[in-house]
Amino acid sequence: MSVAAIVGIIVALVAIGAVAWYVAVRRQRTEALRSQYGPEYSRTVSEVGNKRRAEEELVKRQERVEHLEIRPLPAEQRELFSQQWRSIQAKFVDDPGGSVSRADHLVEEVMKTRGYPVSDFDQRAADLSVHHSRVVDNYRSARGIADRHRRNAATTEDLRKAMVYYRELFQDLLEDREHATERAVQRPVERDIPRTPDDARRAGGQVRTDNERTIRSDKDVRP
Repeated sequence: MSVAAIVGIIVALVAIGAVAWYVAVRRQRTEALRSQYGPEYSRTVSEVGNKRRAEEELVKRQERVEHLEIRPLPAEQRELFSQQWRSIQAKFVDDPGGSVSRADHLVEEVMKTRGYPVSDFDQRAADLSVHHSRVVDNYRSARGIADRHRRNAATTEDLRKAMVYYRELFQDLLEDREHATERAVQRPVERDIPRTPDDARRAGGQVRTDNERTIRSDKDVRP
């Protein structure tokens, strides 16, 4: 076999190895992004229309958030925010629309306190998706319902769903998921959002605040 043939074979093997390495790296990145972003990965791919560009967008989100000074909340601040949420939720039966608006503002305040920029909603949702991908799409839905309410186009049931969505994000933000890579994150006990004044009366005229029971998620609540 000539020297030229041997060199050609070596070059071909190197090229094949390089392609195999590239494919393996891309597959590994895809799996990592799917694991990190969950449903947000599929949403971004669908929205962008191209898998490679969607993955580049998700990587850019992570790089952006890594440069933000995201701070955990001290215990006193978490308790203060929790008290404010309970007050907002307790008023839902009498003022559903007002409660949703106040919930939206409280979530924004928690984000600002933690160090997230809040000037642009789309950017805010993108930033949240890095560490709060489980709830970010519901946050978008809650904001959509709040916008419809301002146009008098949201039902009371819509508003109740928005409160559930805001509550999920609120609870997620109280946890330090941004720095929780080496420890398990415990979810706090949730509290019911009554549908009607009759629900509130059955609960004793107010939203129950006992810690003995775990509250239903939105999918468990029957219409």
